[in-house]
Amino acid sequence: QVQLVESGGGLVQAGDSLRLSCAASRLTFITYTMGWFRQAPGKEREFVAAQRWVSTGTYYADYADSVKGRFTISRDNSKRMVYLQMTSLKPEDTAVYYCAADRRSSQNHRDAASYDYRGQGTQVTVSS
Repeated sequence: QVQLVESGGGLVQAGDSLRLSCAASRLTFITYTMGWFRQAPGKEREFVAAQRWVSTGTYYADYADSVKGRFTISRDNSKRMVYLQMTSLKPEDTAVYYCAADRRSSQNHRDAASYDYRGQGTQVTVSS
């Protein structure tokens, strides 16, 4: 059974940085689109970032406007890990962050429904 396990969340102050990690198991990681989503209390889940497989060794990275320039998604295929480096954190970044995997590498990588698997999430809290 495919598993995605997030880690790295925590409580930080505005302006701080955090790096989230997602460990994937039991999937052909290299060709999967890997995405990060978040959900704040009382709000809908929203797209944060994704790295979509395009061809061998080539990935397309996409970011929500709200995080562009502050967050960076990356992956280590040899370790089946995907990361979300978050800098200049703001209180509005507070949410549960989820890692997701799409085996078909759909172009609809901003749509959570396109993903086949999702982790349990890790809480990120940014105080002002």
